[in-house]
Amino acid sequence: MAKVLCVLYDDPVTGYPKTYARDTIPKIERYPDGQTAPTPQAIDFKPGVLLGSVPGELGLRNFLESRGHRLIVTSDKDGPDSVFEKELADAEIVISQPFWPAYLTAERIAKAPELKLAITAGIGSDHVDLQAAIERKITVAEVTFCNSISVAEHVVMMILGLVRNYIPSYQWVVKGGWNIADCVARSYDVEGMEVGTVAAGRIGLAVLRRLRPFDVKLHYTDRHRLSESVEKELNLTFHPNVESMVKVCDVITINCPLHPETENLFNASLIAKMKRGAYIINTARGKICDRDAIVSALESGQLAGYAGDVWFPQPAPKGHPWRTMPHHGMTPHISGSSLSAQTRYAAGTREILECWFDGKPIRNEYLVVDGGKLAGVGAHSYSPGNATRGSEEAVKFKKS
Repeated sequence: MAKVLCVLYDDPVTGYPKTYARDTIPKIERYPDGQTAPTPQAIDFKPGVLLGSVPGELGLRNFLESRGHRLIVTSDKDGPDSVFEKELADAEIVISQPFWPAYLTAERIAKAPELKLAITAGIGSDHVDLQAAIERKITVAEVTFCNSISVAEHVVMMILGLVRNYIPSYQWVVKGGWNIADCVARSYDVEGMEVGTVAAGRIGLAVLRRLRPFDVKLHYTDRHRLSESVEKELNLTFHPNVESMVKVCDVITINCPLHPETENLFNASLIAKMKRGAYIINTARGKICDRDAIVSALESGQLAGYAGDVWFPQPAPKGHPWRTMPHHGMTPHISGSSLSAQTRYAAGTREILECWFDGKPIRNEYLVVDGGKLAGVGAHSYSPGNATRGSEEAVKFKKS
Protein backbone atom coordinates (compact mmCIF):
# COMPACT_ATOMS: atom_id res chain seq x y z
CA MET A 1 0.00 0.00 0.00
CA ALA A 2 1.31 3.44 -0.92
CA LYS A 3 0.59 6.70 0.86
CA VAL A 4 -0.20 9.44 -1.67
CA LEU A 5 0.01 13.03 -0.41
CA CYS A 6 -1.80 15.53 -2.63
CA VAL A 7 -1.69 19.31 -2.21
CA LEU A 8 -4.46 21.32 -3.86
CA TYR A 9 -5.71 24.88 -3.56
CA ASP A 10 -8.59 25.98 -1.31
CA ASP A 11 -12.26 25.93 -2.33
CA PRO A 12 -14.06 29.00 -3.66
CA VAL A 13 -14.97 31.32 -0.78
CA THR A 14 -18.64 30.70 -1.65
CA GLY A 15 -18.19 26.93 -1.37
CA TYR A 16 -17.62 24.09 -3.81
CA PRO A 17 -19.75 24.65 -6.95
CA LYS A 18 -23.17 23.03 -7.06
CA THR A 19 -23.69 24.13 -10.67
CA TYR A 20 -21.43 25.31 -13.50
CA ALA A 21 -21.70 27.99 -16.18
CA ARG A 22 -21.46 25.37 -18.95
CA ASP A 23 -22.76 21.83 -19.24
CA THR A 24 -19.91 20.49 -21.39
CA ILE A 25 -16.41 21.30 -22.59
CA PRO A 26 -14.79 20.44 -25.93
CA LYS A 27 -12.97 17.12 -25.96
CA ILE A 28 -9.31 17.45 -26.92
CA GLU A 29 -7.75 14.20 -28.11
CA ARG A 30 -4.50 15.45 -29.66
CA TYR A 31 -2.29 18.48 -29.20
CA PRO A 32 -0.92 20.59 -32.07
CA ASP A 33 2.32 18.60 -32.30
CA GLY A 34 0.43 15.31 -32.56
CA GLN A 35 0.96 14.19 -28.96
CA THR A 36 -2.14 12.50 -27.60
CA ALA A 37 -3.96 13.98 -24.64
CA PRO A 38 -3.82 11.90 -21.42
CA THR A 39 -5.11 8.36 -21.89
CA PRO A 40 -5.79 6.80 -18.49
CA GLN A 41 -7.68 3.51 -18.31
CA ALA A 42 -10.65 5.41 -16.84
CA ILE A 43 -11.60 8.60 -15.01
CA ASP A 44 -13.90 9.07 -12.03
CA PHE A 45 -15.03 12.63 -12.69
CA LYS A 46 -17.14 14.62 -15.13
CA PRO A 47 -15.00 16.71 -17.51
CA GLY A 48 -15.36 20.41 -16.76
CA VAL A 49 -15.85 20.24 -13.00
CA LEU A 50 -13.57 21.84 -10.40
CA LEU A 51 -10.90 19.23 -9.67
CA GLY A 52 -8.00 21.38 -8.50
CA SER A 53 -9.38 22.39 -5.11
CA VAL A 54 -9.45 20.10 -2.09
CA PRO A 55 -12.89 18.43 -2.51
CA GLY A 56 -12.17 17.72 -6.21
CA GLU A 57 -9.17 15.56 -5.21
CA LEU A 58 -8.18 15.46 -8.91
CA GLY A 59 -10.79 12.70 -9.17
CA LEU A 60 -8.32 10.23 -7.65
CA ARG A 61 -9.83 8.90 -4.41
CA ASN A 62 -11.95 6.05 -5.77
CA PHE A 63 -9.13 4.89 -8.03
CA LEU A 64 -6.48 4.92 -5.33
CA GLU A 65 -8.57 3.44 -2.54
CA SER A 66 -9.89 0.67 -4.81
CA ARG A 67 -6.27 -0.41 -5.20
CA GLY A 68 -5.63 -0.28 -1.47
CA HIS A 69 -3.68 2.96 -1.39
CA ARG A 70 -4.13 5.82 1.06
CA LEU A 71 -4.84 9.36 -0.19
CA ILE A 72 -4.25 12.47 1.93
CA VAL A 73 -5.46 15.75 0.39
CA THR A 74 -4.71 19.15 1.92
CA SER A 75 -4.21 22.81 1.04
CA ASP A 76 -2.05 23.40 4.14
CA LYS A 77 1.42 23.26 2.63
CA ASP A 78 3.74 25.88 4.12
CA GLY A 79 5.76 25.93 7.31
CA PRO A 80 6.98 23.19 9.69
CA ASP A 81 3.56 22.79 11.30
CA SER A 82 1.66 22.37 8.02
CA VAL A 83 -0.30 19.23 7.24
CA PHE A 84 1.95 18.68 4.23
CA GLU A 85 5.14 18.64 6.27
CA LYS A 86 3.66 16.42 8.96
CA GLU A 87 2.33 13.88 6.45
CA LEU A 88 5.43 13.89 4.26
CA ALA A 89 7.56 11.65 6.47
CA ASP A 90 6.06 8.37 5.23
CA ALA A 91 4.62 9.45 1.87
CA GLU A 92 5.70 7.48 -1.21
CA ILE A 93 4.10 9.84 -3.74
CA VAL A 94 3.57 13.60 -3.64
CA ILE A 95 1.20 15.34 -6.07
CA SER A 96 1.19 19.12 -6.37
CA GLN A 97 -0.05 21.81 -8.76
CA PRO A 98 2.09 24.76 -9.90
CA PHE A 99 -0.73 27.12 -8.92
CA TRP A 100 -0.48 26.24 -5.20
CA PRO A 101 2.88 24.50 -5.10
CA ALA A 102 4.04 22.22 -2.32
CA TYR A 103 7.70 23.19 -2.38
CA LEU A 104 9.82 20.04 -2.21
CA THR A 105 13.06 21.52 -0.99
CA ALA A 106 16.16 19.48 -0.25
CA GLU A 107 15.35 19.81 3.44
CA ARG A 108 11.88 18.36 2.96
CA ILE A 109 13.14 15.60 0.69
CA ALA A 110 15.62 14.64 3.42
CA LYS A 111 12.68 14.25 5.82
CA ALA A 112 10.84 11.94 3.40
CA PRO A 113 12.80 8.66 3.21
CA GLU A 114 9.88 6.81 1.55
CA LEU A 115 9.40 9.38 -1.24
CA LYS A 116 9.84 7.83 -4.68
CA LEU A 117 7.62 9.86 -7.04
CA ALA A 118 6.76 13.58 -7.30
CA ILE A 119 4.01 14.43 -9.78
CA THR A 120 3.20 17.91 -11.04
CA ALA A 121 -0.49 18.07 -11.89
CA GLY A 122 0.16 20.56 -14.66
CA ILE A 123 3.45 21.67 -16.19
CA GLY A 124 6.52 23.19 -14.55
CA SER A 125 8.31 21.26 -11.82
CA ASP A 126 10.56 24.00 -10.44
CA HIS A 127 8.84 23.72 -7.03
CA VAL A 128 10.85 20.49 -6.68
CA ASP A 129 14.56 20.73 -5.91
CA LEU A 130 15.57 18.81 -9.02
CA GLN A 131 19.16 18.41 -7.89
CA ALA A 132 18.02 16.76 -4.65
CA ALA A 133 15.62 14.55 -6.63
CA ILE A 134 18.46 13.51 -8.93
CA GLU A 135 20.70 12.65 -6.00
CA ARG A 136 17.93 10.66 -4.26
CA LYS A 137 16.82 9.02 -7.53
CA ILE A 138 13.27 10.28 -7.02
CA THR A 139 11.19 10.22 -10.19
CA VAL A 140 9.70 13.61 -11.09
CA ALA A 141 6.94 13.75 -13.70
CA GLU A 142 4.54 16.35 -15.06
CA VAL A 143 1.60 16.29 -17.46
CA THR A 144 3.39 17.88 -20.41
CA PHE A 145 1.25 19.93 -22.85
CA CYS A 146 -1.94 19.46 -20.76
CA ASN A 147 -2.45 23.20 -20.28
CA SER A 148 0.01 24.78 -22.70
CA ILE A 149 -2.72 26.16 -24.96
CA SER A 150 -4.61 27.41 -21.90
CA VAL A 151 -1.56 29.46 -20.93
CA ALA A 152 -1.01 30.69 -24.50
CA GLU A 153 -4.58 32.01 -24.62
CA HIS A 154 -3.97 33.79 -21.31
CA VAL A 155 -0.82 35.42 -22.69
CA VAL A 156 -2.65 36.85 -25.70
CA MET A 157 -5.42 38.13 -23.43
CA MET A 158 -2.89 39.88 -21.18
CA ILE A 159 -1.00 41.46 -24.07
CA LEU A 160 -4.22 42.97 -25.39
CA GLY A 161 -5.34 43.92 -21.88
CA LEU A 162 -2.14 45.85 -21.15
CA VAL A 163 -1.60 47.51 -24.51
CA ARG A 164 -5.26 48.54 -24.86
CA ASN A 165 -5.44 49.63 -21.18
CA TYR A 166 -8.43 47.37 -20.60
CA ILE A 167 -8.38 46.98 -16.81
CA PRO A 168 -8.40 50.71 -15.90
CA SER A 169 -11.10 51.31 -18.52
CA TYR A 170 -13.27 48.56 -17.05
CA GLN A 171 -12.75 50.03 -13.58
CA TRP A 172 -14.15 53.39 -14.73
CA VAL A 173 -17.36 51.60 -15.72
CA VAL A 174 -17.61 49.92 -12.32
CA LYS A 175 -17.11 53.31 -10.65
CA GLY A 176 -19.95 54.78 -12.73
CA GLY A 177 -17.76 56.94 -14.92
CA TRP A 178 -17.47 57.63 -18.65
CA ASN A 179 -13.88 58.82 -18.56
CA ILE A 180 -12.84 58.28 -22.17
CA ALA A 181 -9.75 60.50 -22.00
CA ASP A 182 -8.50 58.70 -18.88
CA CYS A 183 -9.07 55.36 -20.56
CA VAL A 184 -7.29 56.11 -23.84
CA ALA A 185 -4.37 58.10 -22.40
CA ARG A 186 -2.41 54.84 -22.11
CA SER A 187 -4.11 52.86 -24.88
CA TYR A 188 -2.31 51.79 -28.08
CA ASP A 189 -2.83 49.40 -30.98
CA VAL A 190 -0.99 46.10 -31.01
CA GLU A 191 -0.90 46.18 -34.81
CA GLY A 192 2.61 46.76 -36.12
CA MET A 193 4.34 46.19 -32.79
CA GLU A 194 7.45 44.05 -32.38
CA VAL A 195 6.60 41.10 -30.12
CA GLY A 196 9.14 38.59 -28.84
CA THR A 197 8.94 35.39 -26.84
CA VAL A 198 11.61 34.07 -24.50
CA ALA A 199 11.42 30.39 -25.48
CA ALA A 200 9.37 28.99 -28.33
CA GLY A 201 8.43 25.60 -26.98
CA ARG A 202 4.87 24.37 -26.68
CA ILE A 203 3.57 27.55 -25.04
CA GLY A 204 5.81 30.06 -26.79
CA LEU A 205 5.10 28.68 -30.25
CA ALA A 206 1.36 28.61 -29.52
CA VAL A 207 1.56 32.29 -28.53
CA LEU A 208 3.38 33.15 -31.76
CA ARG A 209 0.77 31.33 -33.86
CA ARG A 210 -2.07 33.17 -32.12
CA LEU A 211 -0.43 36.57 -32.52
CA ARG A 212 0.38 36.22 -36.22
CA PRO A 213 -3.11 37.37 -37.38
CA PHE A 214 -2.67 40.64 -35.44
CA ASP A 215 -0.14 41.83 -38.05
CA VAL A 216 2.68 42.15 -35.55
CA LYS A 217 6.37 41.49 -36.18
CA LEU A 218 7.38 38.34 -34.34
CA HIS A 219 10.69 37.53 -32.67
CA TYR A 220 11.95 34.65 -30.53
CA THR A 221 14.96 33.29 -28.73
CA ASP A 222 15.38 29.69 -27.64
CA ARG A 223 18.25 27.29 -27.03
CA HIS A 224 16.50 24.97 -29.51
CA ARG A 225 16.00 26.86 -32.76
CA LEU A 226 12.77 26.22 -34.66
CA SER A 227 12.81 24.69 -38.11
CA GLU A 228 13.33 26.89 -41.13
CA SER A 229 9.82 26.05 -42.35
CA VAL A 230 8.20 27.28 -39.11
CA GLU A 231 10.28 30.45 -39.13
CA LYS A 232 9.18 31.11 -42.70
CA GLU A 233 5.53 30.25 -42.01
CA LEU A 234 5.28 32.77 -39.14
CA ASN A 235 7.86 35.24 -40.53
CA LEU A 236 9.91 34.89 -37.33
CA THR A 237 13.15 36.63 -36.49
CA PHE A 238 15.46 34.44 -34.42
CA HIS A 239 17.77 35.99 -31.82
CA PRO A 240 20.73 34.09 -30.37
CA ASN A 241 20.17 35.58 -26.92
CA VAL A 242 17.64 37.50 -24.87
CA GLU A 243 19.69 40.69 -24.83
CA SER A 244 19.58 41.14 -28.61
CA MET A 245 15.83 40.48 -28.72
CA VAL A 246 14.64 42.78 -25.95
CA LYS A 247 16.33 45.80 -27.56
CA VAL A 248 13.95 45.73 -30.54
CA CYS A 249 10.67 44.53 -29.00
CA ASP A 250 7.68 46.48 -27.77
CA VAL A 251 6.22 43.43 -26.02
CA ILE A 252 8.11 40.55 -24.40
CA THR A 253 6.33 37.37 -23.35
CA ILE A 254 8.24 34.97 -21.08
CA ASN A 255 7.52 31.29 -21.75
CA CYS A 256 10.62 29.44 -20.52
CA PRO A 257 10.94 27.09 -17.53
CA LEU A 258 12.46 28.27 -14.28
CA HIS A 259 15.83 26.71 -13.52
CA PRO A 260 19.18 28.12 -12.37
CA GLU A 261 19.97 29.55 -15.83
CA THR A 262 16.73 31.59 -16.00
CA GLU A 263 16.37 32.63 -12.35
CA ASN A 264 16.26 36.47 -12.16
CA LEU A 265 16.95 36.65 -15.91
CA PHE A 266 14.95 39.87 -16.16
CA ASN A 267 16.97 41.97 -13.74
CA ALA A 268 17.55 45.73 -13.70
CA SER A 269 20.39 45.45 -16.21
CA LEU A 270 18.35 43.55 -18.81
CA ILE A 271 15.25 45.71 -18.34
CA ALA A 272 17.39 48.82 -18.92
CA LYS A 273 18.22 47.46 -22.39
CA MET A 274 14.54 47.29 -23.38
CA LYS A 275 12.70 50.02 -25.27
CA ARG A 276 11.27 52.65 -22.95
CA GLY A 277 7.58 51.89 -22.59
CA ALA A 278 7.82 48.20 -23.42
CA TYR A 279 5.57 45.60 -21.84
CA ILE A 280 6.42 42.30 -20.16
CA ILE A 281 4.00 39.37 -19.92
CA ASN A 282 5.15 36.61 -17.59
CA THR A 283 3.07 33.45 -17.28
CA ALA A 284 6.16 31.26 -16.89
CA ARG A 285 7.48 31.66 -13.32
CA GLY A 286 7.71 34.71 -11.10
CA LYS A 287 11.33 34.08 -10.14
CA ILE A 288 12.46 34.62 -13.74
CA CYS A 289 11.94 38.32 -13.07
CA ASP A 290 13.66 40.28 -10.32
CA ARG A 291 10.78 41.41 -8.11
CA ASP A 292 12.11 44.84 -7.18
CA ALA A 293 13.52 45.59 -10.63
CA ILE A 294 10.03 45.17 -12.13
CA VAL A 295 8.52 47.56 -9.57
CA SER A 296 11.23 50.15 -10.17
CA ALA A 297 10.87 49.96 -13.96
CA LEU A 298 7.11 50.50 -13.77
CA GLU A 299 7.53 53.44 -11.41
CA SER A 300 10.17 55.09 -13.62
CA GLY A 301 8.30 54.48 -16.88
CA GLN A 302 10.95 52.20 -18.36
CA LEU A 303 8.17 49.62 -18.54
CA ALA A 304 4.69 50.71 -19.62
CA GLY A 305 3.09 47.62 -18.10
CA TYR A 306 3.67 44.21 -16.55
CA ALA A 307 1.14 41.40 -16.46
CA GLY A 308 1.21 37.76 -15.54
CA ASP A 309 -0.09 35.22 -13.11
CA VAL A 310 3.11 33.85 -11.63
CA TRP A 311 4.71 35.05 -8.41
CA PHE A 312 7.42 33.92 -6.03
CA PRO A 313 6.71 32.45 -3.65
CA GLN A 314 3.18 31.21 -4.23
CA PRO A 315 0.78 32.14 -2.80
CA ALA A 316 2.20 35.64 -2.75
CA PRO A 317 2.19 37.35 0.66
CA LYS A 318 -0.43 40.09 0.94
CA GLY A 319 2.37 42.65 1.16
CA HIS A 320 4.02 41.54 -2.10
CA PRO A 321 4.85 44.75 -4.04
CA TRP A 322 3.47 43.35 -7.30
CA ARG A 323 -0.01 43.68 -5.82
CA THR A 324 0.28 47.48 -5.61
CA MET A 325 2.82 48.50 -8.29
CA PRO A 326 1.51 50.82 -11.04
CA HIS A 327 0.28 49.70 -14.46
CA HIS A 328 0.10 45.98 -13.74
CA GLY A 329 -2.36 43.30 -14.80
CA MET A 330 -1.52 40.57 -12.29
CA THR A 331 -3.83 37.67 -11.41
CA PRO A 332 -3.35 34.68 -9.13
CA HIS A 333 -1.73 31.73 -10.92
CA ILE A 334 -4.73 30.73 -13.03
CA SER A 335 -3.66 30.63 -16.68
CA GLY A 336 -3.17 26.85 -16.72
CA SER A 337 -5.95 25.90 -14.32
CA SER A 338 -9.09 26.54 -16.35
CA LEU A 339 -11.78 23.90 -15.91
CA SER A 340 -10.87 22.66 -19.38
CA ALA A 341 -7.20 22.28 -18.43
CA GLN A 342 -8.05 20.59 -15.13
CA THR A 343 -9.78 17.81 -17.01
CA ARG A 344 -6.55 17.06 -18.85
CA TYR A 345 -4.08 17.39 -16.01
CA ALA A 346 -6.25 15.32 -13.66
CA ALA A 347 -6.48 12.60 -16.32
CA GLY A 348 -2.73 12.84 -16.92
CA THR A 349 -2.00 12.50 -13.21
CA ARG A 350 -4.08 9.34 -13.13
CA GLU A 351 -2.29 8.02 -16.22
CA ILE A 352 1.08 8.52 -14.49
CA LEU A 353 -0.17 6.78 -11.35
CA GLU A 354 -1.56 3.84 -13.33
CA CYS A 355 1.81 3.37 -15.00
CA TRP A 356 3.64 3.66 -11.69
CA PHE A 357 1.52 1.10 -9.85
CA ASP A 358 1.36 -1.30 -12.82
CA GLY A 359 5.11 -1.18 -13.35
CA LYS A 360 4.76 0.30 -16.84
CA PRO A 361 6.97 3.08 -18.25
CA ILE A 362 5.71 6.61 -17.76
CA ARG A 363 5.51 8.49 -21.05
CA ASN A 364 8.91 9.92 -21.88
CA GLU A 365 7.44 13.36 -22.54
CA TYR A 366 6.07 13.40 -18.96
CA LEU A 367 9.42 12.66 -17.30
CA VAL A 368 11.51 15.40 -15.70
CA VAL A 369 13.85 13.30 -13.54
CA ASP A 370 14.23 9.54 -13.84
CA GLY A 371 16.94 7.15 -12.75
CA GLY A 372 19.04 9.86 -11.13
CA LYS A 373 19.22 12.21 -14.13
CA LEU A 374 17.16 14.67 -16.13
CA ALA A 375 14.95 12.80 -18.60
CA GLY A 376 12.23 13.45 -21.15
CA VAL A 377 10.99 17.02 -20.99
CA GLY A 378 13.46 17.60 -18.15
CA ALA A 379 16.46 16.87 -20.35
CA HIS A 380 15.06 19.13 -23.08
CA SER A 381 13.94 22.10 -21.00
CA TYR A 382 15.61 22.13 -17.58
CA SER A 383 19.12 22.22 -16.16
CA PRO A 384 20.28 20.46 -13.00
CA GLY A 385 20.08 22.52 -9.85
CA ASN A 386 17.66 24.06 -7.40
CA ALA A 387 15.20 26.94 -7.87
CA THR A 388 13.29 26.54 -4.59
CA ARG A 389 15.44 28.91 -2.49
CA GLY A 390 13.24 31.49 -0.76
CA SER A 391 10.08 29.39 -0.95
CA GLU A 392 9.80 29.38 2.84
CA GLU A 393 8.43 32.92 2.52
CA ALA A 394 5.12 31.45 1.29
CA VAL A 395 4.22 30.85 4.93
CA LYS A 396 3.77 34.63 5.24
CA PHE A 397 0.59 34.37 3.17
CA LYS A 398 -0.92 31.99 5.69
CA LYS A 399 0.02 34.24 8.59
CA SER A 400 -1.11 37.51 6.97
